[in-house]
Amino acid sequence: MNPAIQAVITIVIGVGGCLGYFYLSNVFLDKVLFPAKGPHAGRNINRANMIRPWLFLFPAIFALGLYLAYPVVATIWLSLTTRNGTFIGLSNYTRMASEPKFWEAVSNNLLWLVIVPAASTAFGLLAAQLTDRIRWGSIAKSLIFMPMAISFVGASVIFKLVYDARPANQDQIGILNAMWLSFDGGIGSIIVLRVVPTLLLLAFAAFVAYAIFNLIWPLVSRRPHQPHTPVWMMGLRAIASLIGLWLIFLSARSIIALFFVDYPYGEPQNWLTILFWNNFFLMVVLIWIQTGFAMVILSAAIRGIPEETIEAAVIDGANPFQIFFKIKVPQIMGTVVVVWTTITLVVLKIFDIVFAMTNGQWQTQVLANYMYSKLFVAGDWGVGSAAAIVIMLLVLPILVWNVYSARKEMR
Repeated sequence: MNPAIQAVITIVIGVGGCLGYFYLSNVFLDKVLFPAKGPHAGRNINRANMIRPWLFLFPAIFALGLYLAYPVVATIWLSLTTRNGTFIGLSNYTRMASEPKFWEAVSNNLLWLVIVPAASTAFGLLAAQLTDRIRWGSIAKSLIFMPMAISFVGASVIFKLVYDARPANQDQIGILNAMWLSFDGGIGSIIVLRVVPTLLLLAFAAFVAYAIFNLIWPLVSRRPHQPHTPVWMMGLRAIASLIGLWLIFLSARSIIALFFVDYPYGEPQNWLTILFWNNFFLMVVLIWIQTGFAMVILSAAIRGIPEETIEAAVIDGANPFQIFFKIKVPQIMGTVVVVWTTITLVVLKIFDIVFAMTNGQWQTQVLANYMYSKLFVAGDWGVGSAAAIVIMLLVLPILVWNVYSARKEMR
């Protein structure tokens, strides 16, 4: 059968089935179950009106239960059993925890969780602010948002060409190696490879320190009339602050290392095989894609800031930096958090980029790729399901945060 005819038949059956369900279920409710006649007509009408919303919600609830709740329960059961269904408790989790590849995946995922949302949100905020101040801002926004239209696999192929390496005596088709071979250790190399990275690391450390301040200050300066912060929220803020301090330490250590590293000038580099740093080369792909998303959302938030507050700051003598950091950013902090957590959810599920570019080799393994390798390559359903549950547990705090923030906004 022609695919177009199949699509039409599917649409007709799907739409017709929904219409038939809603019509017949309402007829059954009003005519058979609770007919609006007889001595109890009023009571029947009230009962029918109480049940009617659930008739409309039932298809969605059934689909969610079938495609979300059931897989979760089944995955939990698989993680506690052998392949033949024998219950073995937490043995799969113990076996998973004993594998170095699992801890490699966890550490890399934490690195992704810290770097990618922060960089994407920061670049998106910067792009949103700058594009709103130029005449051709709409064109610039379109160009920055364009990577969102590319699949993760397509973006991975593009960046594999960027990182491509050929022997030293051949022309380099990889942009990064073509640029790398232009360095010779002179003043240009010092500026680009030592001074600029140092400034970027200092800026990153300052941004992290500012984030830590915003996390801790509300707890330290809480006034009696302010609502009490839940214990779990204080715990999350403390954990985030510790991670931030760890990042500042890593930045300081990297700055020191920049001035002592001996660069291999004149030799093409296989960038994706350089341990530790290859993770950052993979992160660049997702940052490139997600910056456009962050820019669009944050640009809308910036446009929604009341002009009166900005005008008052200008009259008080505030400079552009003070207006941005002291006036604009605090007013859109809720949107920043939403963008941050949304990108964090994307990072937790990251699979395509790692699979297409390195397949977890050279210490680039992440949890989703580890789960795939165990489930579909090694056929180890127990450990693979246990890895899936770990990913789900990592997602839960973010979902709780989103629900808490949404309820707080509603109040």
